[in-house]
Amino acid sequence: MNLKTYTTGIQHIGIPTNDIEKTIEFYQKIGFEIALRTVNEEANEKVAFLKQETLVIETYENKAARMESGAIDHVAINVKDIKEIYQYIEKMQMNTTNDEIHFLPFWENGVKFFTIEGPNKEKIEFSQYL
Repeated sequence: MNLKTYTTGIQHIGIPTNDIEKTIEFYQKIGFEIALRTVNEEANEKVAFLKQETLVIETYENKAARMESGAIDHVAINVKDIKEIYQYIEKMQMNTTNDEIHFLPFWENGVKFFTIEGPNKEKIEFSQYL
């Protein structure tokens, strides 16, 4: 399954990390590609821009990431078929939160979503407008 078939992307965020390779590996498993790898010479940090559709994550290895929930609440990825994505995440054993698909009466017809946790304790939400 290719997650790009089921997502449309949304926004750009920055995520500090203590292990850039682990972070890159995690995001690649959920459909991201490396757009650019570089080094911030001034800060002496490895940097990677990971892209999926219009969503770009800038992750930088600063060895000072707090590794706790709260600094970034979540990244919401818009999906076309929440059930297909949920099955994929389950198959890849990435449902670290043991979350289920939820419904909220937002927008015109509601939204279904579920959340997993990334390697830096950031929340990744998969969300489908109904």
